[in-house]
Amino acid sequence: MNDKIPTASARQTPLAGTPSLLRAINDRAALELLLAHGPLSRTQIGAMTGLSKPTASQLLARLESARLVQPMGTTAGGPGPNAQLYRVNPAAAYVAGLDVDTARVRIAVADITGAVLAEHTVATRSWPAAEAVERTVAAVAETVRLAGLAPDSLREVVIGVPGALDPVTGRLRYASHLPGWHSPRLLAELTESLGTTVSIENDVNLAAVAEQTSGAAQGCDDFVLLWAAEGVGAAIVLAGRLHRGFTGGAGEVGYMPVPGAPVVHNVHRKNSGGFQELAGEEAVLALAAEHGVAAPTAEQAIELALRTPGGGDAFLRTLAERLALGLSVIVSVVDPELLVLSGRTPTAGGERLRGLVQEALARISIPRPQVRCSTVPDSPVVHGALQRALAAARETAFTTH
Repeated sequence: MNDKIPTASARQTPLAGTPSLLRAINDRAALELLLAHGPLSRTQIGAMTGLSKPTASQLLARLESARLVQPMGTTAGGPGPNAQLYRVNPAAAYVAGLDVDTARVRIAVADITGAVLAEHTVATRSWPAAEAVERTVAAVAETVRLAGLAPDSLREVVIGVPGALDPVTGRLRYASHLPGWHSPRLLAELTESLGTTVSIENDVNLAAVAEQTSGAAQGCDDFVLLWAAEGVGAAIVLAGRLHRGFTGGAGEVGYMPVPGAPVVHNVHRKNSGGFQELAGEEAVLALAAEHGVAAPTAEQAIELALRTPGGGDAFLRTLAERLALGLSVIVSVVDPELLVLSGRTPTAGGERLRGLVQEALARISIPRPQVRCSTVPDSPVVHGALQRALAAARETAFTTH
C-alpha cells in the first residue's frame, strides 16, 4: 500500500478521463444493466445511464461490433414503431465451476450471462491418487462437450476444494484427506491441461460467495457461514470481502479447540480433537445412536430425529448446543451481523435445527447475530465457483478500451 502524501502541485492536478476510458465506463455500465434487467432498447439504456440517444446508439453499435451484445426481438404493444431490443451475447465467454471433495467432482459450465449449459458429476473414490488431476480435467472436458461447446471454449475455471493454496509454496494445505492434489505445481498443471485461467479456492469460501450473491446473505457485508458435513469449516466475510488469513487458513475451524474437545497433537499420526469431534459427521452419527435415532448417514439421522419425539428431540437439542458452542467462539471474535448454516447437516435439520441453534447461541454468547439457513439449492460450492468465474470472465470480456 502506498501511503505517500501527494504534493500540493499533484493535488491540484485533476485526473481527467480520456475519451476511451469514458467509453469503456459507459460500455461496462450498459453491459451490467443488460445482465441485471435482460433485453433493453436503446432508449431504455439511454434513460438508465443518462446517455443521449446518439451516444447510446454509438455504444450499442460498438458493443455489437465487439460481439458483446446482439439484437433480440423488438418491443411490442406501445405507441409508435417497435424498438430493437439488445441482450448480452451469451457466447461472449464461457466458464466452469467445480466442487471437488473426497467422494466426487461436481462440474457446471455456464455462459457469460450465468445460464448453466451443462452439469456433470463424477465419483472419485476409485481414482488412483496419481490420476486425480488428469481425470478431473477429463471430467471438465466431458462437461464442455455436454454443453455443446468446442473443447477450447472456457475463459475461466474456478475449483472449490476442502483446503487452501499456500501463497508461498503453492501447495494445497488443510486437505491431507484429498489424495492427488498436493503437487507444488498444482495450479500450473491445471492451467496447462485446461488451457485457460484456473483459480483454486476454499470450498466453504465459495459457498459464502453463493450466499452473498444469491442466497441468505444478500445485502449483508459482515457474516460467517458455518459448513457442517463430513467435516466442519467456516467462511468469514468482513466489509463485503472474504477474509482468507495470512496462509489461507481463516475459517479452518475443524481443529478449533472448544470445551470438551481439545486438540491433541501427535507427531506419529494426524491431529485429533477440536470442533470436528463435536460436529463432524462421525460425531453426529455417534450422538444420534446415543439417543436411539441411529441411521447410515448424518442426514438420515437428523431426518429421522425430526420425526421421533423424545429421543429425536434430545438429539437435535444436543447437536444444536454443540454447533452453538463452536459458533460462540467465532462470533466472540468477529461479531458478525449474520450467521448462515450450510452443508448437509444443517440443511437436513432445516428450520427446526436453525431455531435450536439460535436459542442455544443466545444462552452462551454475548454477540447474538441472526442465524439463517442456506437458501442456495443443490451445491452452494458450484454456485459460488461459477460466480467467481463469471466475475473474472466479465472483467476481461467487458473491458473495451
